[in-house]
Amino acid sequence: MVHRIPRDPVREPPDWGRITDTRIPSIDGGFLELWRIEPETESRGIVLLAHGWSRNRDRMIPRARLFARMGFTTVVHSARDHGNSSPHRFMNAFRFAEDIDAVMDWIDEPVLLYGHSAGAAAAAISANRRPERIRLLFLESCYPYTKQALMSLYRSYNRFFGYFFAPMVLLWMDVFYRFQMDRVSPARLAREIDLPVLIIHGEMDESFPVRSAKVLCDGFPAGRAEFFLGKGADHSSSSLTPDYPKAVASFVDRHLRREA
Repeated sequence: MVHRIPRDPVREPPDWGRITDTRIPSIDGGFLELWRIEPETESRGIVLLAHGWSRNRDRMIPRARLFARMGFTTVVHSARDHGNSSPHRFMNAFRFAEDIDAVMDWIDEPVLLYGHSAGAAAAAISANRRPERIRLLFLESCYPYTKQALMSLYRSYNRFFGYFFAPMVLLWMDVFYRFQMDRVSPARLAREIDLPVLIIHGEMDESFPVRSAKVLCDGFPAGRAEFFLGKGADHSSSSLTPDYPKAVASFVDRHLRREA
């Protein structure tokens, strides 16, 4: 029940550029549904966007549209067991990261990697394992520590469940994953991620409060992480705030200029 909470996919296909709608192989022999959207003009590079838990590729299209306006090719996929990708039991951030790795292998060139929520945690895992594949990293609504994040999520969904049953659920999950859950916590991995990172977080995020984003930000090597606070935004709406497009564009332009 905990692993298979009701899915909440949306329908919002891309409406710009040259669209390739395809499936690519996943690590377990299944497949991932994927859009690759090329701009009409010469591309500045590729942005790979990873959605959060219970969502699908369509959920990231508004964010992809911003990068498209900046001249980038965008690639958006649905993780296994999400959208119309193949089923897989017991999905988690590590499995999400396997799917990101599969897409990066398919792209076969360094990308700007953007993840939201569980997709952000997965992006941190991929960045820790394969930094040579990533030019810039964007972590929106990301948590610092896995077990702490799950407890916060359960309490935000239902306080009674969160306080009385969630500790037992976490104990079961800890045993199931052989007490390795916090080994892939983004804050633990951050110290070894020597990449420019933009941490994006909603001021009113009830799932993972702002203080948790500050903990994550402080975990990266000095001078590598920048922080954008979405004023009045909740867990999923930082990208809708007025200052978001300018913050993202400024981060991209400054760091890609340094690359050149």
